[in-house]
Amino acid sequence: MTSTRTWTTAATLTATVGVAGAAWVLAVQRMSGMDMGAATDLGSFGFFIAVWVLMMAAMMLPGAAPAVSRFIRVNGRALTGPLFAASYLAVWTLVGLAVYALYEPHGTSTAGMLTIAAGVYELTPLKRECRRRCRRTLRSGFQFGFYCFGSSIGLMVILLAVGVMSVTWMAVIAALVVAQKLLPPRASIDVPFAAALVALGILIVVAPSSVPGLVVAM
Repeated sequence: MTSTRTWTTAATLTATVGVAGAAWVLAVQRMSGMDMGAATDLGSFGFFIAVWVLMMAAMMLPGAAPAVSRFIRVNGRALTGPLFAASYLAVWTLVGLAVYALYEPHGTSTAGMLTIAAGVYELTPLKRECRRRCRRTLRSGFQFGFYCFGSSIGLMVILLAVGVMSVTWMAVIAALVVAQKLLPPRASIDVPFAAALVALGILIVVAPSSVPGLVVAM
């Protein structure tokens, strides 16, 4: 029984990482030529949602792999893993709908202010609580997605601010999201990190041309 459960967990984790890898390839292909920095246009609704789902699978599934593993161990059924991952991605798909409704191409000053706000958010009690809960065994992928949204929303705002269709910024933000899911909170790291984000936001406001990919030459 234990060996079967171990095999099931390993297979599900492999599939999760495999789906994320495939999503990276497809997302990069679909995003080609779309990056205009802060002035990026999202395109049509269908195009954006398709790309957004690929982006979320690529960025969020690697960090969710431990949660998928824990969920399978607790429930003991093979199908619970894919269902957990799918419902987790459903939360981020809903976020994408909100992004499409609210997003507008913007200038560098707006990008800088959003980045500063994201840095400040990193130090809030809400962020800390969501990050803590995002590392625990939860009842469903929806619940996990809700708390991970609260944990990662600041970083995702930075992506939207500086270049939502930038593969480079997507990779940077994805790495930070995964790190925060896998590593426990530590003030000695989190406070300087938040300060660095605020400093980045200030740099974007005062010297936008010094930030790679923020202003794309026409």
